[in-house]
Amino acid sequence: MDKIAEIKTQIGKICDSPISKEDKLQQICDHLASEISYYDWVGFYFRNGDKEELKLAQFNGELTEHTIIPFGKGICGQVAVSNENFVVQDVSEQDNYISCGWKVKSEIVIPIFVNGENIGQIDIDSHSINPFSKADEELLEFVCEKVSNFV
Repeated sequence: MDKIAEIKTQIGKICDSPISKEDKLQQICDHLASEISYYDWVGFYFRNGDKEELKLAQFNGELTEHTIIPFGKGICGQVAVSNENFVVQDVSEQDNYISCGWKVKSEIVIPIFVNGENIGQIDIDSHSINPFSKADEELLEFVCEKVSNFV
């Protein structure tokens, strides 16, 4: 079994386990961060009630001051509006980017849908330029689909 298949199997086990939603999300962040060397920050943001903003949930990595992100602001805020994956291989080339730290060089954000509604997203930061491939996008889409079944 290849590494991505192994990660998907483990994510499936976490999602099917009888633990709290918060524990599942934390274990997913921890597992992804430990298994993929260039996933330097892994976190979930969810819509903050009826507000037009995202609120940080579970994450693995350095603390961030970006616990609330208005829709449209930064990569995460743009995904909340566009409902589409956003892969940024070099954050220095993005005008509407919120820096989470000087080490962050790239970011990938994938939305989570429940009944066709964008309710949140997974956000990955990397300290490398151009690390993300189609395989990363497909893995994270899988993760978001699994997460949508229990959030």
